[in-house]
Amino acid sequence: MGILLKKVRVHGFRGLDNIEVDFEPTIVLVGTNNAGKTTLLKSLQLALSNSLQISDDDFFFSDAVIRNKIVIDLQFISVDDEGNQEPEFEDKWATVLTENRITIDSTGNQILAFRTVIEENIIRKTFTKKQYIIDEWPDFENDHNEFWYEQNFENSLSFYFDEIPFFYLDANRDILEDLKSKTSFLGKILSSINYSDEDKKTIEDLVKDLNKETIERSDVLTSLHSILEELDTAMDNPNNTVDITPFTKKLRDLNKGVKINYSQFSMEYHGMGTRSWSSLLILKAFIMQNMNMADSSQVAYYPIIAIEEPESHLHPNAQKKLYSQINNIVGQKIVATHSSYIAGSAQLNEIRSIIKNTDSTAIGKIEETDLSYEELRKINRQVINTRGELFFSKVIILCEGETEEQALPLLLKKFFNKSTIELGIDIIGIDGGGNYYPFIYFANKLNIKWFILSDGESNIIKKVKKDFKKLSDSVLQVNEIVLPKNIIHFDNEDDFESYLLKNGFLEEIESCLGTLLDTDDLDELIANRNGTSKGRVKTKEICETCNQNIFVNQLRDYDGVEGRTSALNDLLSQNKTKYPSLLAELIYESDKVLPPKLSQLFEEIKAILNPESDD
Repeated sequence: MGILLKKVRVHGFRGLDNIEVDFEPTIVLVGTNNAGKTTLLKSLQLALSNSLQISDDDFFFSDAVIRNKIVIDLQFISVDDEGNQEPEFEDKWATVLTENRITIDSTGNQILAFRTVIEENIIRKTFTKKQYIIDEWPDFENDHNEFWYEQNFENSLSFYFDEIPFFYLDANRDILEDLKSKTSFLGKILSSINYSDEDKKTIEDLVKDLNKETIERSDVLTSLHSILEELDTAMDNPNNTVDITPFTKKLRDLNKGVKINYSQFSMEYHGMGTRSWSSLLILKAFIMQNMNMADSSQVAYYPIIAIEEPESHLHPNAQKKLYSQINNIVGQKIVATHSSYIAGSAQLNEIRSIIKNTDSTAIGKIEETDLSYEELRKINRQVINTRGELFFSKVIILCEGETEEQALPLLLKKFFNKSTIELGIDIIGIDGGGNYYPFIYFANKLNIKWFILSDGESNIIKKVKKDFKKLSDSVLQVNEIVLPKNIIHFDNEDDFESYLLKNGFLEEIESCLGTLLDTDDLDELIANRNGTSKGRVKTKEICETCNQNIFVNQLRDYDGVEGRTSALNDLLSQNKTKYPSLLAELIYESDKVLPPKLSQLFEEIKAILNPESDD
């Protein structure tokens, strides 16, 4: 049995004004820059350590409100070896937390819940930090318009425990700095080295012999030693002797000269990636050392480790290995990352997204219990394994397939005058209209804005409505579903190509096909194909002999305006892998406005992003 930091609430701290995050033994925080990942880690540092590095800028402010108080609530629970909540803390933890700090939650389970309040002393221009027992854990949201942080508690106590140490590893870690500092984790490890008196004498005698041998085998050092002995004469103190010690004489000084080499080279010669990773592993070794001492003494020990951007300076293959190494560190780990490899390696229930909206911050979480085994498999296979960058998207556009996936980036650039990378938009072709659900569930739960641009075929629209019904848990029948404005589809059975043909881009499509097919006379090509076989199609007529549907040969009919449109559509379909990027370039370079459905999609996205125009 052990304990687990289960819930954290933050109010009034930097960009976080009102959030609640529930934790697992390992949590991976994802989101765009400046969403609040580092702020959440810093809030834990304020609550769990003696640190009080606070300035006026750390208090939340917006156009509507300026906070004068920071409130951080933490809730610890008792768990078994499988991570399931237990009704009571085991004896060793009950002794550490003490009876007057342990309270009971609404379900009758013991919890440790406390509040950290930081305020400014206006007269002294300093900041005070107080902690209080939360004797009744309030609901985060309620029907009375009361906020959890407005509740007051009277019992003031300290909630700093040596048995629950907090470690913070920021993005600027460097083992070279660790080697220099006695207070670093490496410095603490080295300073804790102990030998018995007998071992100490043996090692120091060996070092003494090594120093003597080193000097005697060097003419330079022997000569230098002889000359330095003249110091005795100059100082008129013949009882003193001069020693040259290439290696430290006393065992207590060993840590001063410790060097760490990797691949036969000192750490000074390695890049920041190796040095940063090494620093993380030093922390892992330090915590393991403490855990071993706690186990041998049979005392409670549960470290909480906050790690900021562990992927810093590391190449992708190295990043793929990081999660397992971090996950194996003793204690509870909270990792803030921008790495799709680390996020993709975590379990779905370990991911927490932090999304900054206009006037609030949203915390996203995937509930595995909501999903079937097959749905979980699809999310892992179709979304995370191949599209890990979606964890960090501002907007996701889902579309039918390769055509839209290739064309939309350039059309977006025409509209916004910015690339999709600059805008934070990811475009995903899902290879068919029935495959949206894993993506929209993923995005919805993690509070990532999403859109669908769908073909207009009735069977496709029906599939889209089914996916949306499932997502929204609607009681309506599929045919009663009204799709929201973030799902845009073409009308009249149109697909992407036919929609462009009908909305002013005939000239661009003909030019595109002329280039692809290397012809100056597209009309002649179409005329030569008119009336030729398009393949066999199934009819409703049943054969009297075999009782099967009869297939007939379908001929191409390219006569008239509709026939020409059909011919161009057929030619595009036969060149699906070639034409999208070329056609998008022609549309991008034209002076024509984008078709209404595309403009509608981009206007909806603009309302969310509100990017600054370059015009």
